[in-house]
Amino acid sequence: MATSNWSGCSTAIGRDGSLAVDLAFFGLQVPPFNPAPDPRFLYLTPAHQEALAQMLYGVQQQKGFMLLTGEIGAGKTTLLKALMERLDEKTAVAFVTNSMLDFDGILEYVLEDLGIAKPGQSTLAQRLVALQNFLIERQRTGQNTVLIVDEAHDLSPKTLEQIRLLSNFETMSDKILQIVFAGQPELRAKLDLPELRQLKQRIGLRCRIPALASKDVGDYIRTRLRVAGARDLGLFSREAIALVGAYSGGIPRVVNIVCDHCLVSAYADQVRRIGPRTVEEAISYLEDGERRRGKGRDLLGRLRMTPLRWALVAATAVAAGTVALTATHPATAERAVDFGSNLVHAVRALLPL
Repeated sequence: MATSNWSGCSTAIGRDGSLAVDLAFFGLQVPPFNPAPDPRFLYLTPAHQEALAQMLYGVQQQKGFMLLTGEIGAGKTTLLKALMERLDEKTAVAFVTNSMLDFDGILEYVLEDLGIAKPGQSTLAQRLVALQNFLIERQRTGQNTVLIVDEAHDLSPKTLEQIRLLSNFETMSDKILQIVFAGQPELRAKLDLPELRQLKQRIGLRCRIPALASKDVGDYIRTRLRVAGARDLGLFSREAIALVGAYSGGIPRVVNIVCDHCLVSAYADQVRRIGPRTVEEAISYLEDGERRRGKGRDLLGRLRMTPLRWALVAATAVAAGTVALTATHPATAERAVDFGSNLVHAVRALLPL
């Protein structure tokens, strides 16, 4: 999929041949629809606020296991990043994003992320002991530790059960490792498997974030524009927002992709306000992989074809057409050239080109 090149330059074509968007053209300071899970752009619906508050409470009160689910692109990772920002300096976090790892790989990742020294050629038991000693020492000094596993729906039941065993690291009164599983709705179904019933019983907090409601899509777009530095939050018309919401189904990732392509198309046409036609073009490109290109698009985008400009085109055509007469009707051609030339100059004088 081709994507816009947010280079901040003012040229129409980037060095790699892709269309470059000038942020200043739209009054922006940073790209507003970047796909990265940047918590600065977090838009909190009531469901998002509740999920974030629950996870923060669960970590601070050492509730053990927590579960966060939502559809693909619903903003789970962004919410997890926001959670990490809100944790104090006494909380260490290991954030596992590669759910293709087996348990040994996850354990290695956690030890590395937490800065736990591993003896050379250590066994699994030795690595587990190193982790346990680290957690106990942190608990003794009033510190907390969190393991966040993103895309957990891809983990095998065996790996999920092995992670559950990490919760056995505890004192008489406290869980010394808090574990957050985040994944798609399939994760809830996976936890219903008989072999995972112990894990399901231990999950103390369950959070779910739904897709954006249609009334929230506009606020979501305006929030991202505001964070990106836009002075005009009405960059997208009401009709354009309605089309984006209908196509995206309220999934933030899809909203970002469509809006990003809308900015590309609008910049190519030198249009500072995005209407339904631009959204339809962006959707067509996403579905069919085709975007209007070529000199015609650049010319029409920069040169609005008013009646006077159409007159210039016609006058130029008249002047050019007389060339064909010169071979057979020299006298007629000479008069036509004079007429065409005068017409072109007269029309040009009326145009702010």
